[in-house]
Amino acid sequence: MEYLIHIRNVILVTHIIAIASLPMGWVGFWGLTRAIGSDRILSLLAFAMASIGVFAALIAATTNGLILPIYLDNLKDLSVARIESIKPILHYGAAINHAFDYIYTFSFCGAITCWCISILSTRCLPKWLAWTGIVLSCVILFVFAFGITQQDLSGLRWFITGIVIWTVSAGYALSRFENVE
Repeated sequence: MEYLIHIRNVILVTHIIAIASLPMGWVGFWGLTRAIGSDRILSLLAFAMASIGVFAALIAATTNGLILPIYLDNLKDLSVARIESIKPILHYGAAINHAFDYIYTFSFCGAITCWCISILSTRCLPKWLAWTGIVLSCVILFVFAFGITQQDLSGLRWFITGIVIWTVSAGYALSRFENVE
């Protein structure tokens, strides 16, 4: 707990940046949905799942990155015995955070899979993007479903890295592919 109190500002800044980026990602997901075809059910379903994922990411980032550091500020001057009595509250907060972590993990994987199937069926974007997204989603779901890595900081970094790479690749494909208006 002392470590968390010590890195409070880092936690706040990184989570504020993450929260600030969510609307930009959401708008990008809408652009991808429109490029594939918002009249296509899988594309629209993907956007709905991504929207749920963005909302869950907002709650997870707020819980872990804003509420926790503010709460920890109140614990600086407490005795060890008093801090021990508060640990169940901290565990409860972590459980809430993990629940939303799983919601956004599965929502984003489902969204990417639906977009990729739509890309393969419409051929509106490159096939490599679709296959990369399908493989990424399957790997992430496999890793989390079989408990190879839990939703800890290391697992989160791998997940975020994969999603960001695929999303940036989709943005690049949108800007380059000739069939996109």
